Amino acid sequence: MDNKSVRETVKQIFTEYLKAHGHRKTPERFAILDTIYSLDGHFDIDTLYTLMEEKENFRVSRATLYNTIVLLMDANLVIKHQFGAASQYEKCYNRETHHHLICTQCGKVTEFQNEELQHDIEHTRLGRFNMSHYSLYMYGLCSKCERVNKRKLNNKLLTNKK
Repeated sequence: MDNKSVRETVKQIFTEYLKAHGHRKTPERFAILDTIYSLDGHFDIDTLYTLMEEKENFRVSRATLYNTIVLLMDANLVIKHQFGAASQYEKCYNRETHHHLICTQCGKVTEFQNEELQHDIEHTRLGRFNMSHYSLYMYGLCSKCERVNKRKLNNKLLTNKK
């Protein structure tokens, strides 16, 4: 599905969701949806606020952003992640299943796909639980932070030998 088709489809899904739940169909809500579906990867509310203001030339309050994000999550069009202290979001319609590597030092989030891991998770028997979706977060050190830490340790060892 190309990006234009996805954007049209999510607009239709959101329209139906708003109608079914008695919410107003405002231009701001659809501008937010369109902006989110033009992004790649994760975003936070501050990033979305800046994008709406600068690039889309569309002013919306932070309250409108938060409220619309909640509606989009309820409509299964956006997913919320808690990477450390900050909440991050990403579009979830027509997205490949992926996992997240999170550096505990610098906070960098890297997405990766692993078909074998995905297969194992999706085919795990969970008793009387019917899984609809899942998220996998792995925490550790990215290669850059690991190199920095090793360099600091080596410098400390050299300093102590003197």
